[in-house]
Amino acid sequence: MSDQITPEGYEALKAEVAELEGPARREIAERIKTAREWGDLKENSEYHDAKNEQAMLERRIAVLTERLRNAEVVREPQTAGEVAVGTTVQLRDKESGRSVSYRLVGATEADLAEGRLSVESPIAQAALGHRAGDVVVARTPRGDRSYEVVSVG
Repeated sequence: MSDQITPEGYEALKAEVAELEGPARREIAERIKTAREWGDLKENSEYHDAKNEQAMLERRIAVLTERLRNAEVVREPQTAGEVAVGTTVQLRDKESGRSVSYRLVGATEADLAEGRLSVESPIAQAALGHRAGDVVVARTPRGDRSYEVVSVG
């Protein structure tokens, strides 16, 4: 299964893996080495904490590496004016009249505070493939919501 991602998101993911595999690994290895020097490992909480952190770090590296391996970098929308990964879409809630604007990105890049919405979200799924003027229905946990696609950029 491929995970669609923007070029910027792909580069950020690569940078995070490089950071984790390099400096972060070295830092934890040094902490383990220092804690080992303190003696009895059975009651050495610093050693056990560092080993637990190491396990979490290795798991994170494995997850991110798998995402990189399965990533499908989306360079530009297939069809101009159509909502797709990498486009910015402005939606107007048909009930409240409130407008929102999101850049649709892969799940690993999503950050609502920054205006980046996961392409896997119900709202993005409803909007994909539509154009300005279309009305879409998103099946959200709080029920169905209707949105008008105001613009696609």
